Amino acid sequence: MAGRSRTYIRQFTIGLGFLSGIWTAVGIDPGEVILNLLCSVTGEIYPDPRLRQLFIILPSLLLLFSVWEAYKKGRVLGLVSVVIAYMAGLSILVALWSSLLLLVAAIVTGYLAAGRCR
Repeated sequence: MAGRSRTYIRQFTIGLGFLSGIWTAVGIDPGEVILNLLCSVTGEIYPDPRLRQLFIILPSLLLLFSVWEAYKKGRVLGLVSVVIAYMAGLSILVALWSSLLLLVAAIVTGYLAAGRCR
């Protein structure tokens, strides 16, 4: 159970929630930057409008897949931990200590969520 909780906390609570909140607070989306670069490179090699549409839809599909996996592995309590971690990352530039407190709450919630689901 400890390994499963540790994996859930790293992947979803920290990765999907907290880091996404930090990137939103800073104003940069690294996934979008990478996909735009990849889209421009592949567009020069193979200029097909359907390929461009794929790069437009891909970030939404990846986000939906990540949220679905977080739900599947942690149910509603797991999604709550991801949202709390997102709020912690979003507020880290404004209020450091309250953000760290929210992050601890998200980690505890993620630990409980991963332990309850099998």
